[in-house]
Amino acid sequence: MLERTLAIIKPDAVKRGLVGEIIRRIEAERFRIRGLKMVHLTKGQAEEFYAVHRGKPFFESLTTFMSSGPCVVLLLESESAISRWREVMGATDPARAAEGTIRRQFGTTIERNVVHGSDAPETAAFEIAYFFNALEIIG
Repeated sequence: MLERTLAIIKPDAVKRGLVGEIIRRIEAERFRIRGLKMVHLTKGQAEEFYAVHRGKPFFESLTTFMSSGPCVVLLLESESAISRWREVMGATDPARAAEGTIRRQFGTTIERNVVHGSDAPETAAFEIAYFFNALEIIG
């Protein structure tokens, strides 16, 4: 089934100059990029985006980190895009991610794991709409 998902190249990856390598990997995995832009979230925007995690022990550090520098947000499309992107990303903890995954290759900690991906169709719909309006989506 053709799906769309949101991917974020996080501030740690942008700072380390990994944007091109991660986009190369996205294209090599045959995802179609239907939207792409660089943003720098404010703390409030990061808190709004990650509101589902409010009250969890990592919420404060996550939102501080995600507002610490620019991110690249992408709208990806492919068959089973959500599960495929999550497989390509790897486990949240880079130390536990499978060999060959983006997080295993580039991530340094659970928080600084270089990429984000939607985890379900409902989440993807919210996340895509958070970053992209209809005029910014191609196809």
